[in-house]
Amino acid sequence: MESKGLKYDVDEGGGAFYGPKIDLQIRDAMSRSWQCTTIQFDFNLPERFDLYYIDSKGEQQRPYMIHRAIFGSLERFFGIMVEHYGGYFPLWLAPVQAQVIPITDKQHDFAAEVAAKLRAAGIRAELDQRSEQVGYKIREAEVQKVPYMLIIGAREAEAGTVSLRRHGEGDLGAVSVEEVSSRLLLEIENKELPPVLAAD
Repeated sequence: MESKGLKYDVDEGGGAFYGPKIDLQIRDAMSRSWQCTTIQFDFNLPERFDLYYIDSKGEQQRPYMIHRAIFGSLERFFGIMVEHYGGYFPLWLAPVQAQVIPITDKQHDFAAEVAAKLRAAGIRAELDQRSEQVGYKIREAEVQKVPYMLIIGAREAEAGTVSLRRHGEGDLGAVSVEEVSSRLLLEIENKELPPVLAAD
């Protein structure tokens, strides 16, 4: 840790009886500290399993065992992550990355094509073809914290574009399906945080 210039504190009396360890503490949305990642030496199990190797001099040596838990308890890690993001996951992590929303039934075919193109590009896209008002569908996608919404009306269907919306930001204007796909894939690849989260 010192060679990497990482800041750390010694946990006096931390109770690691099997050998020295490194714990990473994560603060949740309520500022509670949780131990998640841990990397630790274990001098106990190599003895118990009678592990050894032959060194360059032909002599038996007892190996060091290092075990690690990258997420700690997986359930606790996900709980902290959901709380931290308030359910608004970065695009690369969001279960639904884009919601395609046709305004009327007349745009269903084009909307289905758009959703299929996004899925073919590897983007987790869903198509909302319910017979609901477009405002209701947008509001529902906002409540579900879907990162991007692609609204398709008669004008967009005719032009082969979509009206792009971003959760928490609103309307981003009319863009081509290819541009949306490129934009989302770049954001996913770079593991970007949306501006709302990056500001925190």
